[in-house]
Amino acid sequence: MNWIKNVVRPKIKGFLGTRDVPDNKWIKCPDTGQMVFHSDLEANQFVIPGSGYHMRVPSKERLKQLFDDGQYETIKTPEVALDPLKFRDEKRYTDRLKDARSKTGLDDAVAVAKGTLKDLTVVAAVQDFSFMGGSLGMAAGEAIVTGMMSAVEAKCPFILFAAAGGARMQEGILSLMQMPRTTVAVQRLREANLPYIVVLTNPTTGGVTASYAMLGDIHIAEPGALIGFAGPRVIEQTIREKLPEGFQRSEFLLEHGMIDMVVHRHELRDTLSQLARILTKSPAAASAGSKLTLLSDAIEEETVKSEQPASKEEGEEKDLLAAEMTDAREADVTSTRIPKPVKAAKTGPSASPTGARPEPA
Repeated sequence: MNWIKNVVRPKIKGFLGTRDVPDNKWIKCPDTGQMVFHSDLEANQFVIPGSGYHMRVPSKERLKQLFDDGQYETIKTPEVALDPLKFRDEKRYTDRLKDARSKTGLDDAVAVAKGTLKDLTVVAAVQDFSFMGGSLGMAAGEAIVTGMMSAVEAKCPFILFAAAGGARMQEGILSLMQMPRTTVAVQRLREANLPYIVVLTNPTTGGVTASYAMLGDIHIAEPGALIGFAGPRVIEQTIREKLPEGFQRSEFLLEHGMIDMVVHRHELRDTLSQLARILTKSPAAASAGSKLTLLSDAIEEETVKSEQPASKEEGEEKDLLAAEMTDAREADVTSTRIPKPVKAAKTGPSASPTGARPEPA
C-alpha cells in the first residue's frame, strides 16, 4: 500500500492543484483572536491593525525599524564558554543552544548595532524573546556591556530594547553575575554624560528588571507590556490576594510613576530621536513634518508677527496703548508713595499737647 501513498496521492494533489498552506502565514491576535496575514502584520510594524496589540518583534526587524533606511553596522561581541556548568535538565544545555540558534538565526539573545537615528549616531541593543525567552546569560551580558562601551567610545546615546524572562537558569551564578557587570557599564555611561534610554517591551521581568532595564535616564514602555520582577500569578499565590486590574502592565506602571511614558510603536522612532537630541543638546532633526520642526516654525512665526505691526493704524494703537499704560503706572507709583515719617514729640511736663515747645511768659 506504500505505492498508493507515495505515488498516487502526490499525483492526485498535483492534478487538483491543492497546496498546503504553512501555519505561520496567518497570525492570531492574542487579545481579540483576529487573524492577520503575516505580510500585513510586518508592514504595520508587528502591530495588529484592529486591536492595536503589540506583537513581539524579532531583533533584526527591530533594528531596521530604528535606524535610518534600515541600515546599521552590527557590533561583534566577545565569545563566551558555551556550557561552563555542564548543565542538563530534560535536555543538555548545549542542545538547547543549538536549537535556539537554528530557529532564530542568532548567536544569543542580545544583538548590538550602531547606526544613525535621523542623522544622529546611536548604539542600540535588542533582546530577542524568541531566543530562550531573552534570558540573561554570559553571552547576553557581554553583548550589553560591549554595546555600552561602544557608545562611550563613540560618545553617542545608548538605546536598549528590553524583553526577557530573567536570568538564564542553565548558567547559575554566572548569569547572576551579569547583573552587577551591566550595572557598572551603566555607570560608565553616566560618567561620560551620555544618555541611556530604555524601551521596555512585552515581557520584561526577573533579573533584567532588577538590573540594567531599570537604570536608564528615561524609561519608555510599549502599550500593554508586562513589566515586573515576579509574575502576577506568583504574586497572587504568595500574598493570597487578588491583584488590581492591569497590574504590572505599562499603563498601570505609568500611572504609579515607575516609568516615564507609554509610546505606541508607530511613534517610537520619532520619540527616541527627540529624546536623544534633547539629552545630547543636539539641534532638532531637520525633517519635514516633525513635531519639533513644526513647533519651532510656529513659535518663530508668532515672534515675528508680534515684533512687526501689521499696519500703520495698528502700530499707532499699540503706541497709544503703551503711553496710557506708562501714565497709569506712574500715577499708581505716585499715589502709593510712602510718606516721610514724622518725628515723635518729646514727652514730659514741659511738652505741649501738640508737641511744640511752649513760649516763655
